[in-house]
Amino acid sequence: MKTPAAIYLEAGKPMVIDDIDLPDPGPTHVIVKQYATGVCHSQLHELDRPNANVPLVLGHESTGVVTAVGSDVTHVKEGDNVMVTWVPRGASPLIPPPTPAAITYKGTQLNYGAPAATGTFTWAETVAVDEQMVVKLESDVATDVTSVIGCAVMTGCGAAVNAAMVRPNSSCAIIGAGGVGLSIIQACANLGAYPIIAVDLTAEKLAFAKQFGATHGVLASETDAVAEVAAMTSGGVEFAFDAIGIGKTIEQALLMARPRRLGEREGGTAVLVGVPHGAAPQISPFHLFRGNVYRGAPGGCSVPDRDFPMLVRWYQEGKLPLDLMVTQRYRLEQINEACDALRNGEIAGRAIVEF
Repeated sequence: MKTPAAIYLEAGKPMVIDDIDLPDPGPTHVIVKQYATGVCHSQLHELDRPNANVPLVLGHESTGVVTAVGSDVTHVKEGDNVMVTWVPRGASPLIPPPTPAAITYKGTQLNYGAPAATGTFTWAETVAVDEQMVVKLESDVATDVTSVIGCAVMTGCGAAVNAAMVRPNSSCAIIGAGGVGLSIIQACANLGAYPIIAVDLTAEKLAFAKQFGATHGVLASETDAVAEVAAMTSGGVEFAFDAIGIGKTIEQALLMARPRRLGEREGGTAVLVGVPHGAAPQISPFHLFRGNVYRGAPGGCSVPDRDFPMLVRWYQEGKLPLDLMVTQRYRLEQINEACDALRNGEIAGRAIVEF
């Protein structure tokens, strides 16, 4: 079948909107007609690569309705609402890896954005994905704002819940108050952390972060953010999250985590949540000698089958205000405009594309 999609054909040029060809579902495939999809910084990294693996389809978080399933698919059926993600819903050594669908454009095989092995793409009206990338969404749940659960919310909330295992009264600093950072902040608030310090370059984003549970703000464009956090917390926080992933913020997160105290095995924990990109950080071995722990949180160390129901429940209970987080809405033909707005820092929370 044919479906409109955003296709990245040439590095450095805008994506084009044109029909691609989807195959009939294989044994493990699910065909999903989309409701909405998120616009994520990870896709900007793909678009900005000088050696992008074009022709390319992107996007890795969405909601939709199942229109067909393969013969081996049992956990969803035609007519079910679902969330699409880029992390296998219950990966284990006993489960075969996902099987990407063979999609084409004018007879040419299309490539997937990272991680390509999962075969997830969501910047299209209809998608074909392996059943491992699909989690059922109950029929009484909103299908627009929940589209960002599959990456931004999963990654941010998961970083606090799974990677850091934040405890009540833990002090936390979060660098970057975009969609992922706001999700970290909200999860820390739900877990009873205090103080929760948002760190960003604009006063507007710091004010916005307080609606998600931030108790304090540090305007990094006008002050030494590391020194400010240290002054607020008598030396540093229990957990410092970097939702950006550039060299400077990676360094800052490590230095915001408090040093080991006398008699302790280790100090505070720095959690790298944003995808690392750009120049490498200049981290001195002395930073690690202080007893700090550095931990990565790809995808928030989330397991979709386990974590998505909790995140949906938080949303329904008013503990995860996705309606507030989604601040911009676009159509598929506006995808280049949406990416430019994200790149230019014009999106306060999260942008979605609606179909």
